[in-house]
Amino acid sequence: MEHQTYSHQIVIVGGGSGGITTAAQLLLKDKNLDIAVIEPSEKHCYQPGWTLASGGLIDPDKIIHDKKEVMPKQVHWIKEFVAKFNPDNNTLITRKGTVVKYQYLILCPGCQLDLHLIKGLKETLGKNGVTSNYAGLGGYSWELIDNFKGGTAIFTYPNTPIKCGGAAQKVMYMADATFKKKSGVGVNSKVMFCTAGTRMFGVKEYSDVLDEVVERQGIEVKYQHNLKEIKADTKEAIFDVITANGTEEVIIKYDMLHVAPPMSAPNFIKESPFAQENNGIHGGWVDVDKYTLQHLHYPNVFGLGDASSLPTSKTAAAVRGQVPIVVENLLSLMKSQPLKAKYDGYTCCPIITSYNSVVLAEFNYEGEPISSFFIDLAKERYSMFLVKRYLLPWLYWNRMLKGKPFETSILKKLGLLK
Repeated sequence: MEHQTYSHQIVIVGGGSGGITTAAQLLLKDKNLDIAVIEPSEKHCYQPGWTLASGGLIDPDKIIHDKKEVMPKQVHWIKEFVAKFNPDNNTLITRKGTVVKYQYLILCPGCQLDLHLIKGLKETLGKNGVTSNYAGLGGYSWELIDNFKGGTAIFTYPNTPIKCGGAAQKVMYMADATFKKKSGVGVNSKVMFCTAGTRMFGVKEYSDVLDEVVERQGIEVKYQHNLKEIKADTKEAIFDVITANGTEEVIIKYDMLHVAPPMSAPNFIKESPFAQENNGIHGGWVDVDKYTLQHLHYPNVFGLGDASSLPTSKTAAAVRGQVPIVVENLLSLMKSQPLKAKYDGYTCCPIITSYNSVVLAEFNYEGEPISSFFIDLAKERYSMFLVKRYLLPWLYWNRMLKGKPFETSILKKLGLLK
């Protein structure tokens, strides 16, 4: 049986927020570009929405749209999984054996959840009081929180890079607030944050604010605690804990457990020539220049989003900052011009700390707090809660995925953006 063969000017691997937005922006620049997007899923998820769902703030059904609603009409949508790359011949092969040839390649397939790295997680996830917003279980998270009768609720953070690192805390703060609202539940509940890290957040100014939040709320924080096993029958979470004398095993009983699982680049990326040479140790991310987003060994290849090696937080806001860089530099490359666009590492994480406050953490490669607004964001603000709950979802569906810049949107009209 002869396999299908396609040939396109630009091929984008991944039809999530990065792939859709990149295709849309490229076509706004030049509607005659020949673009293919390789994406097997028929559904498109607004991933930041799972946090809102876990707090009972949005119906989970509102988070997911049909992919055809957001896929640019001019692109050739190849609904398959990529299996293997042959960059020396500018081709890739799908699991079905389809051969796709390209002149330029953009890699943005997101990252994968490595559930298998936590023993027992696969078997109990989505039941027995164990949940994860990262696995699309925001609805179940809210069910557990809303029906919680007291006990110990544990929220974890792993020892690998993950998408939206702040999400592990957001659900925790809303759970804590919900418990405290219920008579008899809050006083009989212990909320614990068990993180493999050494502080609450990577940027000191925002970490200091979160230190104040957990102290005020009485949340117990355990640093350098990496979840390695779940025993569902006895409701025990087992952690590797780094101490002055080495690593020791600690067991904590739970009544509810929200897991942020280890993550890495998809296997087909890790096993490809595009992965970093320290393959596997640091996730096998797409090895790109952190400023131009061009691949370090294959100049006709670019990478962005969660699967990239960019040393910044993996968020939708980071993608929003990266896409224009890829678009401008790719178009320059096609004209044999220098790559002048530079990405400064901008990312943003709106950390919900209660049902009326958000710390909108914006920063760059240097870990410097920055602000798109006219105010100091290193504090809890109700206005930023409204931005997170109402404005950002609207901007995602109506501006970002259509390739339209936020600067010409409602934000500027309202005078909120610089």
